[in-house]
Amino acid sequence: MTTTTATKQYTLGVLHGDGIGPEIVPASVLIADAAIAAAGGSPVDWVRLPVGFEAIAELGEATPTSTLAALADTDGWLLGPHDSAAYPEPFRSELNPSGTIRKHFDLYANIRPAKAYEGRNAVVPGTDLVIMRENTEGFYADRSTYRGTGEFMPTPDIAIAMGIITRQACERIAREAFELAGRRRRKVTIVHKANVLKMTTGLFRDVCREVATDYPDIQVDDFHIDAITVHLVRRAHEFDVLVTENMFGDILSDLAGELAGSLGLAPSLNTSQERAMAQAAHGSAPDIAGQDRANPIAMILSTAMLLDWLGGRHEDPTMNAAARLIEQGVTATVTAGTCTTDMGGTVGCREFAEAVTSTITQR
Repeated sequence: MTTTTATKQYTLGVLHGDGIGPEIVPASVLIADAAIAAAGGSPVDWVRLPVGFEAIAELGEATPTSTLAALADTDGWLLGPHDSAAYPEPFRSELNPSGTIRKHFDLYANIRPAKAYEGRNAVVPGTDLVIMRENTEGFYADRSTYRGTGEFMPTPDIAIAMGIITRQACERIAREAFELAGRRRRKVTIVHKANVLKMTTGLFRDVCREVATDYPDIQVDDFHIDAITVHLVRRAHEFDVLVTENMFGDILSDLAGELAGSLGLAPSLNTSQERAMAQAAHGSAPDIAGQDRANPIAMILSTAMLLDWLGGRHEDPTMNAAARLIEQGVTATVTAGTCTTDMGGTVGCREFAEAVTSTITQR
């Protein structure tokens, strides 16, 4: 292939996280290095930083302030899954690592693709869509207040959650969705529940429609959250970019991942205008941790999304090319029949990563 010269040497953070994180994150770094080299880019300066159980043991914090400070000096980072529900107190009751990092850097856009691989367990063959999830507001308690939590109990028998929707957050996630659709199949679906949550998700729907007027070449429709689940199960292959608020986006992206074949295929990128964090959509899977059974595809493709984002932000075609090589390498490897057990294959995490690396190097 024709290579180009990188315009920048990148510093990227590496946070293994918990559970299967120490398996899938190094696999992604291995493949990223191979793809960047094949594209003619300069080697990445990877900065290993502690988070989760590792950080609790070493530094007495699940998300150390030193880790946050170091991330501020990077161009982006890879975050493995966390198992915060198993942390000892007081860490279990605190904001989890991904939430802390996301909030600290105002990573307002959560981009979650779902793409089926031919012949590999897809519930809806041909699925190729992206959930554009607003990442800073909504009903989730860690995202609805500046300080403290959006959940509280005035009595032991009453629990209250606040759902926050603002015009500013709606507008910026809508623009991200329309810009992405312009690079894909030019269709945006707004997902809301404005028939019941009239003011909150009604505002979300209305602001998205207002933004749509700036993109006359993009086809727009909208669905209630309950209806879209039915439509995805029946015809996910007909959708392109779906934009929605935080909680709906979380639920829909898990559904879309399974419809495409496995949640282990579901990548994710958290972004602002300045920084991006690659993070697989799935959890830490502690039941298979350390057994070389994890499917690393979601983390690998999340890493590809990060490289592509860096290429766009810094006008660096080598990073865009490296991202394409990773995507092509994963597709070619799976198509050739090499995949993990959740996709009907027989190989482990390490062998799959080595196979993708070999495919990229040969290309």
